[in-house]
Amino acid sequence: MGRFTYDGGARVDVEDRALAHLQAVMGAKLRRGEAFFFAWKDEVSLGSGRTAVWIHAHAHLVFTFSGSRSPAINRSWLEALMHTANSPTGLYLVPEPPQGAAEDIRG
Repeated sequence: MGRFTYDGGARVDVEDRALAHLQAVMGAKLRRGEAFFFAWKDEVSLGSGRTAVWIHAHAHLVFTFSGSRSPAINRSWLEALMHTANSPTGLYLVPEPPQGAAEDIRG
């Protein structure tokens, strides 16, 4: 289980494979100079609410992975995540769609 940390404060635990996909989408958006919201559901211990952070070029983002190997990247999942990131509600984790061997790229 990895972790995403925003500006040293807000954080959420995310499975390594999903975190790698989120990192790729956030990196692509920020390279293009696009700011956006990223939202997730909070754990029960935090009240089962929802947290949203504004991702921008000057924010400090930390992606911490528990494993040492980079997972294969599912292009279909990247496209689905990018679709959410480009929506008014912003980026949020969606289930991974089926992947084909030809669509995978090594991260």
